[in-house]
Amino acid sequence: MKRFYAVLLAIIITNMVIAQNDPNAKKILDAVSAKVKTFKGISASFVIKSITSKGKDNGSKSGTISIKGQKYLLKQDKNEIICDGNKTYTYDPANKTITVSAADDANQTLTPQNLLSNFYDKDFTYKLISSKGNFHEVELVPNDKRKNFQKVNVFIDKSKSMITKARVLDKSNNTIEFSLSNLNTKVVLTDNLFTFIRTKYPADVEVLD
Repeated sequence: MKRFYAVLLAIIITNMVIAQNDPNAKKILDAVSAKVKTFKGISASFVIKSITSKGKDNGSKSGTISIKGQKYLLKQDKNEIICDGNKTYTYDPANKTITVSAADDANQTLTPQNLLSNFYDKDFTYKLISSKGNFHEVELVPNDKRKNFQKVNVFIDKSKSMITKARVLDKSNNTIEFSLSNLNTKVVLTDNLFTFIRTKYPADVEVLD
């Protein structure tokens, strides 16, 4: 689930999926994509709210995320996910484990690598739902029904031309809502930030690869 959070956050603040569908939505997403491509680094704070299929509030969690190209670092309390562009390292202090996987080893979900490559433009259908108020709302539905979510609704801040909110409906009809704050698109991020260093973690943590 932690990796799922990271992936969905990446949807919010990286290049958006653009398929040949609703021309109005395409125009909006094109503008977001063009703007994001000018950024050398992005950092933000986030809040994740989980709601069950029955409408029960499961509470919220907060953290930070930094992205540079195909690399990212997500921190949520003491949990961390580091992706160096080739491998992803998920640190779970509760279970004293670090799980290592290939950065693109996630065929049934969306990874930052997928979002930053060219093949994603055929993976979704989308349409503009609303342009009322301060946001454009665009609904994206995966063409591959094996994905672990049904749809993603993203909210583009009109003044910033940036996605700052998202609502994800999973296969069990549970909803995960995201919001971003403290968005910094001028941050300078060194490659060392995304480098996994084993000695930074407790000696009794098991590395699983």
